[in-house]
Amino acid sequence: MDQFKQISTFVDVASRGSLSAAARAEGIAPAVIGRRLDALEERLGVKLLQRTTRKLALTNEGIAFLDHCQRILLDLENAEAEVSERSARPSGHLSISAPAGFGRQHVAPLIPSFLAEYRDVTLTLNLNDRVVDLIGEGIDVAIRIADLSDSSLVGVKLADNRRVVVGAPAYFKKHGRPATPDELSRHNCLAFSSAGSQRGWTFRQNGKNVIMKVSGSMGCNDGAVLHDWSLAGKGLAWRSMWEVGTEIESGQLETVLDEFAAPGNDIYAVFAQRQHLPLRIRAFVDFLRRALAQPDYWRKA
Repeated sequence: MDQFKQISTFVDVASRGSLSAAARAEGIAPAVIGRRLDALEERLGVKLLQRTTRKLALTNEGIAFLDHCQRILLDLENAEAEVSERSARPSGHLSISAPAGFGRQHVAPLIPSFLAEYRDVTLTLNLNDRVVDLIGEGIDVAIRIADLSDSSLVGVKLADNRRVVVGAPAYFKKHGRPATPDELSRHNCLAFSSAGSQRGWTFRQNGKNVIMKVSGSMGCNDGAVLHDWSLAGKGLAWRSMWEVGTEIESGQLETVLDEFAAPGNDIYAVFAQRQHLPLRIRAFVDFLRRALAQPDYWRKA
């Protein structure tokens, strides 16, 4: 029991960012929290946290250990919930955040079916392309398409995803097909552009990720517009498979440079680490994961 308490305290301190915050949440003195962490580090024989009066930071060992601990605690919570809440029904209000394009195409259409299954739940879907502050903005679940790096959040993978360079057959007929990322300099690239700067395209070359600066006659801060321009044969676009998979399968778009594709930015549901995860959050995440895992889902989408 002492070992489990040390682990749960370590996760709580890492999630809240300070010993005092974890102590307030538990209603005990910060010194008690400190003694638990000291005992944990002594038992493991490694330093997990660098602590000063002003700052707390995870060591490399602490980052790796935190990931394992979060998963253990989440598995335990799920096991307890499955037993104790088997007869319960999810209820209450959910606040969901998702990227605008993905949310319109792959989250919003699933919500009516979710609410039909869980009639005691209400839901608000917020669509925007910025990274929201889950705790500060009261978001229960956020959908993110990225390589997760925020160790204070729990991420559940919903689906694989990768980015591809696409163009319409008419464009390739007129301008040819690039054989390497370097040849993109000779093509009209439809780049995501915001606040006067363009986002580079990432490729895998010689075992490393390389960001290529591309240029073209048109840029936009809305991915849907870039998608439409590429369909119209106006240039090449770097888009996610969740967005262009249907057009690739139908032949409206074709991919190039697939052998240089960087590791995918997969699709996750993320939520703040909590001691008791509400059943409605667990139900929504499980519902999305089941829906997106259906073998024919992406073809239908």
